[in-house]
Amino acid sequence: MTPPSPAPTRPRLHPAWIVAIVAFLALVGAAGFRAAPSVFMVPIEAELGFSRTDLSIAIGINIVLFGLTAPFAAALMDRFGLKRVTIAALALVASGAVLGTLATAPFVLWLTWGGLIGIGTGSMAMVFAATVTQRWFIRHRGVVSGVLSAGSATGQLVFLPPTAWLATEVGWREASLVVAGGALIVVPLVAWFLHDSPHRIGLLPYGADPADPPAPPYRSLVNPAVLALRALRDAARQRTFWALVIGFAVCGASTNGLIGAHFIPAAHDHGMTQPVAAGLLATVGIFDIVGTVFSGWLTDRVNPRILLGVYYAGRGISLLFLPLLLSSEVHPPMWFFIVFYGLDWVATVPPTIALCREVFGDRGPLVFGWVFASHQLGAGIATILAGIVRDATGQYTIAWFAAAGLCIVAALVSLRIRRVPVAPPEPDPLVEERVG
Repeated sequence: MTPPSPAPTRPRLHPAWIVAIVAFLALVGAAGFRAAPSVFMVPIEAELGFSRTDLSIAIGINIVLFGLTAPFAAALMDRFGLKRVTIAALALVASGAVLGTLATAPFVLWLTWGGLIGIGTGSMAMVFAATVTQRWFIRHRGVVSGVLSAGSATGQLVFLPPTAWLATEVGWREASLVVAGGALIVVPLVAWFLHDSPHRIGLLPYGADPADPPAPPYRSLVNPAVLALRALRDAARQRTFWALVIGFAVCGASTNGLIGAHFIPAAHDHGMTQPVAAGLLATVGIFDIVGTVFSGWLTDRVNPRILLGVYYAGRGISLLFLPLLLSSEVHPPMWFFIVFYGLDWVATVPPTIALCREVFGDRGPLVFGWVFASHQLGAGIATILAGIVRDATGQYTIAWFAAAGLCIVAALVSLRIRRVPVAPPEPDPLVEERVG
């Protein structure tokens, strides 16, 4: 009599998925303030008398620091680990949101909204998603990077409608405190579950071949700023890097810089109420999640530069119609714009991350940090210029058309990107060491 075969056991969930979930929640918490200033503009103008340009400068500083912090944050993650950097970033976001409620002059918002929150959110930028994906996943990298890239949009979706209601019905200060709480509530999860790398807990990345384990990641022994600047120096010698920089700068200008910062006040200029406009922007966030995840799936199957060309061209064409769609009521063509723009919003991120990884190898997350810096630099400049255009002309039409033209340029540049891997720089034994 043969003994009964043991019952099959279900495979245990790989910790990489838990790390990805916690990373997603951290991105949601950090993103709570990304859309908040756009709903704070009108209440602050009414209460404190600040101009649209004053507030645009605060948002512009935030966006620029958001980008410039990213490559240094990537180096800090290599030096000190994902967990420590993420907790510090969330604390900065919460501090800036709280201290911003004390503003009595524009410079206070420049320091808090711009400085503290810009650095905090920059440390939780797309480079964070790229680093988590690079360290923890071999399979499904496109999908995972797409889901994590949608974390910011999800934060917008979660926080924007209640923030808009609170800012209108209760006060912008109370709404800012809610955003601060959203950042802090994620900290315990990060402390418990966001492991720095699979090697630290004796595992391989998800999808890795056990017979051919990869080399442990390096750890920098020098100032993270040196590591980040060295990555910039090496990448700047490649034409592909500059093509990605140009495209992503336009991406930032046409999303965070223009629509993210100015859509709600622009809609308000046309008679639309703030909660309705905020609802439309939150809907962008819903379809952003769908579009980014689908883009990640496509990135695993389609030439990434072709995807970028299509995304930028479609965005540019849609912006040409926006001045005709803004009114006091929401008509079907506006819904079509919102759905399309949402699908396209962060769809550029998975193919851009893939190209950085494909061309620059293990240094891909650091290089992507600099590419992302260009995204936010473009967004910051667009935010300030759009505010100046609005104060000078009373409307945003010139800004919409300028962004549309830039998107067409980005599409043409992206189609010329070369997918040729570059030789990695020689490792410096004084700069790097292998860790298990």
